[in-house]
Amino acid sequence: MKDAVLIGIDAGTSVIKSVAFSADGTQLAAAAIPNSYVTLPDGGAEQDMARTWTDAAKTLKQLTEVIPNLAQRLVAISVTGQGDGIWMIDKAGTPVAPAWLWLDARAIREVDEFTATGDYASHYNRTGTGVNVCQMSVQLTWMRRHRPEVLEKATHCFHCKDWIYFNLTGDRVTDPSEGNFTFGNYATRQYHLDIMDSLGSGALKRLVTPMVDGTRENGVLTAEAAAQTGLKAGTPICLGYVDVLCTGLGGGLYDPTGQSGCTIVGSTGMHMRLQTDVSKVKLNSEKSGYTMVFPAPGMVAQIQSNMASTLNIDWLLDMGRGLLREHGIEKSRGDMLQGMDDKLLARAPAAVLYHPYISKAGERGPFMEPTARAMFNGLDTGTDYFGMMRGVFEGLGHAARDCYSAMGPIPAEVRITGGAARSKALRAILASILKARIRSVTREEAGAAGAAMIAAVQQKLYPDMTACAAQWVEPHLTAITEPEAQWVKTYDAAYDAFVEARKVMRPVWRGLAEARRMGTES
Repeated sequence: MKDAVLIGIDAGTSVIKSVAFSADGTQLAAAAIPNSYVTLPDGGAEQDMARTWTDAAKTLKQLTEVIPNLAQRLVAISVTGQGDGIWMIDKAGTPVAPAWLWLDARAIREVDEFTATGDYASHYNRTGTGVNVCQMSVQLTWMRRHRPEVLEKATHCFHCKDWIYFNLTGDRVTDPSEGNFTFGNYATRQYHLDIMDSLGSGALKRLVTPMVDGTRENGVLTAEAAAQTGLKAGTPICLGYVDVLCTGLGGGLYDPTGQSGCTIVGSTGMHMRLQTDVSKVKLNSEKSGYTMVFPAPGMVAQIQSNMASTLNIDWLLDMGRGLLREHGIEKSRGDMLQGMDDKLLARAPAAVLYHPYISKAGERGPFMEPTARAMFNGLDTGTDYFGMMRGVFEGLGHAARDCYSAMGPIPAEVRITGGAARSKALRAILASILKARIRSVTREEAGAAGAAMIAAVQQKLYPDMTACAAQWVEPHLTAITEPEAQWVKTYDAAYDAFVEARKVMRPVWRGLAEARRMGTES
């Protein structure tokens, strides 16, 4: 099918986009609409469900306007989107409340209560996933306590991609990645709903939807959705896996040998390694991270996420910009980054030690501590701005090693994606701290590409994911960045200090949090 087209929908937190690809993985066109959500004084983060579907449909309609004869050429659509949260509908398919996002923090008490019980360890061992405030299980418990009238109306609970898939097909389902890391067992890929009993929410099991694997089965576009999108009724629709897995798939995580990892260097840092067999999964004593079934037979992805990645770089850039602004000089972040790589590489390695916990939400991987805060160690009168910035880059490398180490041996090769992956200084530092080969991925829309790859395999355009990845991913990998031999021993010593420091700082962080609380109340 020389003219065949596949579409990946990626409904993210910032942008909802639809991206069209040829059968060989070439990006043909993209349409995007900025996403919109509201934050609430009680820690809530909510999104209008009807608008989300309308925006997704608009992006598909926009593709029909730029790709000739798209409706006839379209082989399939696959959907991915932001993970966790709750998107609830009633019997008629109407939303019963705004969606709760992964950013929602209202269920803190429910997390604290559950993780202090004896049931938590067995749940973690089944799912391989640490319970946190963004997950449907604890959010439902909060709703049972505080919004029971909403739950009484609901018949099904979705995640973001499930809601869009429902509007495309009419099917009320979820995918194996979100289904299993929330309520299931990564080894069996089957639901294990004991956590709902442990949380006192056993009666809400009725809201949990069946799991379908988009690599093996598909729904079809309804007549109503076809009218809204300008596409043909009956077009195959695949339910993709959660966005982080699709981004990993499109960004180079898939490797049938299990020797590669994938790091997303974005606002947050996502570190993934592929386990070719469930027996190789290594869980950690902190009971943190995610274990997600992967869209390839028998494989699972282990994921650790440090809360803030490039946010640390932005913070120090903005500090410099603010100082310049005080003197009447306006500079953008892009201006500040001009020549930054060369300046950083001219500074000595490990001259300072930086812990990149700049987020007000603290840290979640590989340890969970909401009071954790960023810190510099080793500053002296010889430290300049670029020395501090190199320390920030190194701190991101140490955080990546901390996360990978919690999942087993560091992969021999790590593929990195995200805007900061373009930095040669960051690639060299990461390679030397991880002691791994580093390659970046030139593909811009890795999440949508990963979703479309699932449809390509399901529609038999490729015999398996290995063949698909060889065509869709490998040509987009850059040359290898090797570790700098003269830095490796230095960074090994600095990493040991990094881990020791973050372990002993916990009571200090908590003491500072209490002091801040008292200060706001005085």
